[in-house]
Amino acid sequence: MEERKLSFQDVPSGYQLCFNSKCPKADECLRYQSGMLAPDTMTQGAAIYPAACKNGACQYFRTCKPVQMAYGFNNLYRHLPSPLASMARMRIRAFLSSGMSTYYRYHHGERLMSPRLQQQILDIMAGYGSTEGLSFDHYVTTYDFT
Repeated sequence: MEERKLSFQDVPSGYQLCFNSKCPKADECLRYQSGMLAPDTMTQGAAIYPAACKNGACQYFRTCKPVQMAYGFNNLYRHLPSPLASMARMRIRAFLSSGMSTYYRYHHGERLMSPRLQQQILDIMAGYGSTEGLSFDHYVTTYDFT
């Protein structure tokens, strides 16, 4: 995976930033590194307070390393007979939300699936056969702001 430098343009609007330089994990935290990239013109916004860091651990810590995010489901269904593909699609839609919009966003790349979500979906697909060799339609190397 290619190394990709974090830029403030990568940070989603409203993402909670951290400015706690005393946190023992500040150097490897996505929230802290994003906060350090905030422009001088930014004077307010969502933040993680220093009290979130208890005994050297923060519940809001996010690793500041690029990961393989994914989108698109067509490749998952290709190996299944039509009735099973339809059942798997309905199961994944139900898992993602009660409606179509979340599934649609993940399918068309408007939202990206984190490695954890990818594994959860592959676990669902395991109920319909082997997941060996299964892949999502597209992969993107980026930071996981979920």
